[in-house]
Amino acid sequence: MKITDVKVWSVEGIKYNWTFLKIYTDEGYTGVGESTNWPGSPIVEAATLHVGERIIGQNPMRTDFIWTKLYRDLNWIGPFGASLCAISGVDMALLDLKAKMLGIPLYELLGGAYRTSIPLYANYWFTSGGHRAEDYAAQAVDVKKAGFSGLKFDPFAHVNYLYGDHLSTNLSLTRIQQDRAYDLCKAVREAVGYNMDMMIETHAMLNLKTAIVMAERLAEFDITWYEEPVGPESPETLKALRNRIDSKVSICVGERHYTRYGIRPILEKNICDIIMPDITRCGGPSEFKRMATMAEAYNILVAPHNPNGPLSTLASAHVCASLPNFFLQEFMLKDVPWRDQVIDHPLDIQNGQIHLSDRPGLGVDLVEEEMNAHPGIRTFRDGFYV
Repeated sequence: MKITDVKVWSVEGIKYNWTFLKIYTDEGYTGVGESTNWPGSPIVEAATLHVGERIIGQNPMRTDFIWTKLYRDLNWIGPFGASLCAISGVDMALLDLKAKMLGIPLYELLGGAYRTSIPLYANYWFTSGGHRAEDYAAQAVDVKKAGFSGLKFDPFAHVNYLYGDHLSTNLSLTRIQQDRAYDLCKAVREAVGYNMDMMIETHAMLNLKTAIVMAERLAEFDITWYEEPVGPESPETLKALRNRIDSKVSICVGERHYTRYGIRPILEKNICDIIMPDITRCGGPSEFKRMATMAEAYNILVAPHNPNGPLSTLASAHVCASLPNFFLQEFMLKDVPWRDQVIDHPLDIQNGQIHLSDRPGLGVDLVEEEMNAHPGIRTFRDGFYV
């Protein structure tokens, strides 16, 4: 069997463009994948087109060989970023193709399921109304009523430390801004109670001093984790923060730590409690599984980052189904109405969980007509942005 073609689509999502692909073979088998990332989705789309061309003629059953060859070949332009997003999407599509050919769900290909109903936590649930504490509190109650066991938000994103397009130069917050973030977290915690997970995102947009101060202040709300309190560049900085904050505050990182090589120093230094690989960035389902197995050796939980499209949601859930150290999966609660229309079977979300079918592969195919009806806001075609 040989790969004969790879098609790529850019589709508008709730926050940014989704990048989808489909692999075709000379025996009629196909597989679908997603390589979404942001910002720079046109770059990711172009990378996916290029990587797709590089696998024409390959045997799609040699998934590990193709992953390794692509990673080593493209390492010359960097071991992460757009090229690895493209590899991630190709890996997802190849595994989907292989599982469909074998007639088994993807989780069976990954070692079998510990569970087929995957608990989700909600993100992007706070988009209605303004960014006042009472607005967040009211919407948080709706998340709880929908059956989700947890929710995540960035309380620092709308406290006026963004000035136009320019971030405060020292990534700091005034005392008033700190108080606003504190009040927002307090309102949400009081709204949902203490029997619901509450994750605090920082997007690595605070300096070390401010990140430490806010971790200490928010500890009283029994936050489930403090996400990306520093950037991915320096494990030593993360270690310094870990040593200076309340030990009850768990740290979650990993959405910008690509591959097993990126997560290794974090695990070796024992400076996080949960890792959050993003399946469309970290190297696809194959690498996500390898990263999770490494984390298991350090008794670390896995909660995948997933602000992406429906294939990312399904693929993440299939990997999570196969993990003994799985915790929770991220889910974009409010999304574009065509999210379930660009795939031929809608996501089965019930009571805060995604339920996986026993259909082969990811259990879905892409609907080309629907994707074409919702093109990415800025797309790349034939060498030009259109």
